[in-house]
Amino acid sequence: MNPLVSRKKLLVAESELNRAQLVEEWQTLAEDFHSLKDRAQKLGTLASLAASLITVWRSFRQQKSAPAAEKPGWLQNLVKGAGLAASLWSQFRPQGTDPKNDQKPAS
Repeated sequence: MNPLVSRKKLLVAESELNRAQLVEEWQTLAEDFHSLKDRAQKLGTLASLAASLITVWRSFRQQKSAPAAEKPGWLQNLVKGAGLAASLWSQFRPQGTDPKNDQKPAS
């Protein structure tokens, strides 16, 4: 066998091995990226929840320290409660649901 042909076959085999290794490393990198993305989404959800809880805590703390003459009426409390419920709902609702796209297809 000619030494050049032998060298060419060896280089082609090495190239195929490198290509397979590159594909494997790319897949590992993609899996790591998806894992990192999932962690970041969970951390963002927790941070948002913490911010909501701090807001609620501050709201209750401010209401306790207000003098009795300045306390809001029941209607104001009802409106604040509805706003709080809407805020909490937006934090806890299932992800990926868009109320605009919940229409049933026409038959």
